[in-house]
Amino acid sequence: MTANPQSAPLIADLEREEQELIFDRFDHGDAWRLGSTITELARDAGHAVGIDIRRPGLILFRSALPGITPDQETWITRKAALVLRMEASSALVDARLSAAGIDPSAIGWLGQEYAVTGGSFPIRVRGVGVVAAATASGLSSKQDHDLVVAGIRRFLEKESESFVTAVREKR
Repeated sequence: MTANPQSAPLIADLEREEQELIFDRFDHGDAWRLGSTITELARDAGHAVGIDIRRPGLILFRSALPGITPDQETWITRKAALVLRMEASSALVDARLSAAGIDPSAIGWLGQEYAVTGGSFPIRVRGVGVVAAATASGLSSKQDHDLVVAGIRRFLEKESESFVTAVREKR
């Protein structure tokens, strides 16, 4: 694999997403609401995908929309493992490795338990770090990534609106 210098704009965009999409907190209820938001977006678009939110060793949310295959379970597990290990979206890890001309499977750096492909995104809490991974599988890598990012954006916007409403009501 050779280095790809044209990857810089993609890497910058993916890094910007991670800097913007930070949670103030994240608990089991938040996982349920976020997973439901992503599932709703997927259902409305007619996507056959699996959605998963997990911490290391604990699945917090899971949905399987009609049309997915058992293979999606393997992809979800492998994408989330990459995010939890690297603390970056699977798309960003893929873009960085591609830009550097590195094939991690060829050098034995990342085993079969990791999928270096888009579709999983870190749940990062301000002042804490990465606490979970939100993953979609069933579409192209880019579409899986974009679905999860759109769901996180919508979730964070709703949380922000709820906070503003609560502050106004206290006045």
